[in-house]
Amino acid sequence: MFFRQKKAGKHTYLQVVENRWDKGKVRQKVFMTVGRLDRLRESGKLDSLLASGARFSEKALVLTAHDRGETTSVKSLKIGPALLFEKLWKEDNMPSVLEKMLEGRKFRFSVERAVFLTVVHRLFASGSDRAAEHWKEGYAIDGVEDLDLHHLYRAMRWLGERLPDSQQDKVPSAGKADKESGRGTPPATRFNKDLIEEALFKSHRNLFSSVSMVFFDTTSIYFEGEGGGEDFGRRGNSKDHRPDLKQMVVGMVLDQDGFPLSSEMWPGSTADVKSLMPVVERLQKHFDITSFCIVSDRGMISEATVRELDANDDISYILGARMRSSRIVRDEVLARGGRYKEVHPERATSKDPSPLKVKEVKIDKKRYIICLNEAQARKDALDREAIIASLEEALSRGEKSLVGNKGYRRYVKSAGKETAFTVDYAKAEAEARYDGKWVLLTDTKLPAEEVALQYKRLWMVESVFRTMKSILNTRPIYHQSEEAIKGHVFCTFLALRMMVLLRNKVAEIGKEVEWNRAMQELDEIMLTDISHNNKGYQLRSDVRSNASILLSAARVKLPPTLSPIGDTAIPT
Repeated sequence: MFFRQKKAGKHTYLQVVENRWDKGKVRQKVFMTVGRLDRLRESGKLDSLLASGARFSEKALVLTAHDRGETTSVKSLKIGPALLFEKLWKEDNMPSVLEKMLEGRKFRFSVERAVFLTVVHRLFASGSDRAAEHWKEGYAIDGVEDLDLHHLYRAMRWLGERLPDSQQDKVPSAGKADKESGRGTPPATRFNKDLIEEALFKSHRNLFSSVSMVFFDTTSIYFEGEGGGEDFGRRGNSKDHRPDLKQMVVGMVLDQDGFPLSSEMWPGSTADVKSLMPVVERLQKHFDITSFCIVSDRGMISEATVRELDANDDISYILGARMRSSRIVRDEVLARGGRYKEVHPERATSKDPSPLKVKEVKIDKKRYIICLNEAQARKDALDREAIIASLEEALSRGEKSLVGNKGYRRYVKSAGKETAFTVDYAKAEAEARYDGKWVLLTDTKLPAEEVALQYKRLWMVESVFRTMKSILNTRPIYHQSEEAIKGHVFCTFLALRMMVLLRNKVAEIGKEVEWNRAMQELDEIMLTDISHNNKGYQLRSDVRSNASILLSAARVKLPPTLSPIGDTAIPT
């Protein structure tokens, strides 16, 4: 039963009605008309009626008393994070995978709970394992009450623990070409986290699922203080623009749907070109993905790598090519004439795809695709003009004005004794041929436009890295042992899987949420133990819209707003 407003002429009446199922339809039956709504409000009779009825509803009485401050609050715990992600954790088969791997290991605490705590903490608060130990005190998470900091450290080290020699791949003898491409190098070493990734993949695979396209890219994550130790933390090409700090290199593999398959980790001095072939070999051997197309950025190309990919009949590739440093691309591919084919026209609205044109060029049996975004080309030209104008103005003030501006370096040249530097206008003119363009190398038979569109999907990996570094705040890292470092980063990988699972579920119900706001609203859902008239109750807080969408998408059932604990008062 419920109240309903009914308009009749100029007035609105309050009725008590009930929904009934009648002959396949929902019909409303009116039990009584209470009276005109305006008069009921003016006379106070409506308030008296509701208050009188509330005496027969324990829930209404307690809620009213709580609103008036007549209850005693004993303790409050946040329930949203565990309520949602415990379900996703189980759907991803993590408990069963970890349980099987831990058979025979005599840990005196739950490693699975320690890993789950670290992953959930990474999703909501991030920070170090030390921070996770204190963070858990305000949350209702089953099985983590007795976990201490040393338990979390031990769990991280176990995740990054090297597998025994019997479970390592045989490393082939590496010739010059092998060393260049990365075969037979330390990245082939296998760890516990590798077995977990492979087991998770196989636990979701069935006769109707397949991986046809694989996206791979790398980034760098720096260490603070003594983090990284003497071996794993190295100086290299810092993509965080922190060449002064030791770092590690992290690779991420996504399938054609943008779901994270595996994470790869190397010392910070590892060149990108050495990381591609070990990833390909691992996918084939340990994920049983024998045939696929790998899509990767221009940092992965070397002659040795391409030769190895060409020799593998089960692997095709779409690789970004270096336009300026590759002689073939610079002097032959980009110099070829021919008409571009339009894939996407100029944008009419901001929601339209970026403009795109493609042109195919073949050099020595190699297939190259030149891609052109004319809107980006115009922007590149304007940016260059602005840099040249600024450089001319800086030079007029003296050469010291150039100090500290990296944007000037490309267009400055030495001009002799009297004037040390001047604008290199020839270099600026030559740069125009690269405006709005990128070049791809592929051995696929896909149409040129499809090759370009697949490569553009590489932004999925870049988005994962941005999420990993910002929302999940993986960096900086303070761990010194390689095992703990790998475990720490692997927990971020697991958190990313949770995020993607949840976002896919939200998309399936046709909804959208802003991630940070949704996480904040989920984090606000609380259960509070209260006492009223010598009885104990649990009171759940209200759930806001974004959090409600997440819970609905994951089909998580909320506890009731108010539920009794027992017939005795909660101790205070």
